[in-house]
Amino acid sequence: MASSVDNIPEGSVLVVGLGRFGTALASTLDKLDRDILILENNPALVEKFSHRFHVIQADATNIEALAQAGAAEFSSAVVSVGSNIESSVLITANLSEFNIPQIWAKAISRSHGRILRKIGAHHVVFPEYDAGSRVAHMVFGKMLDYIDMEDGFSVVKMKPPRSIQGFTLDEVKLQERYGVRVIGIKSPNRPFEYAHSGSHIAPDDILIVSGDGTELENFARAR
Repeated sequence: MASSVDNIPEGSVLVVGLGRFGTALASTLDKLDRDILILENNPALVEKFSHRFHVIQADATNIEALAQAGAAEFSSAVVSVGSNIESSVLITANLSEFNIPQIWAKAISRSHGRILRKIGAHHVVFPEYDAGSRVAHMVFGKMLDYIDMEDGFSVVKMKPPRSIQGFTLDEVKLQERYGVRVIGIKSPNRPFEYAHSGSHIAPDDILIVSGDGTELENFARAR
């Protein structure tokens, strides 16, 4: 049974399950200095990972256990249980009852994914296409997609930080300030355009940005 959790930091992520996917996800979130709480029903896995993560032994198919763990206080939750479809569906349905803004769920088939979406998952992850480390970069909402290339170089699709909204790329000088480069901009109801110095950045634009992975993370966190 879960222990109660108090004083959950804003922006924390709830991870359910410590299989291979959940472990990869938790490891990357930990490297990014994100606050995470993991619920795992297997006592052996709880013991194995308790020295690395904040892990609570709990049966997340039980909505009372989720409530006691403070599920309603989290802004994001990831259901990494996938191979047991019944458990995956029950956990996702339970989490949706807490009105968590972003629920991510692992699926093992397209039909499984469709069910998860219908019962409340905002995002469905298919492990053959999405590694846990990639999802970790996106669960906070600013990065909408993340592609690791090589040698630390990455390309991301993201929302513009508030500090650069309303300015042109020439005015914000991103390469000098953050070491990243905007490749293109997609504005609502307008075709994609390759970025240039005079490109104007609006609050509802989507940016395609390239650069070092760490510098991209710093840019995404900018206010």
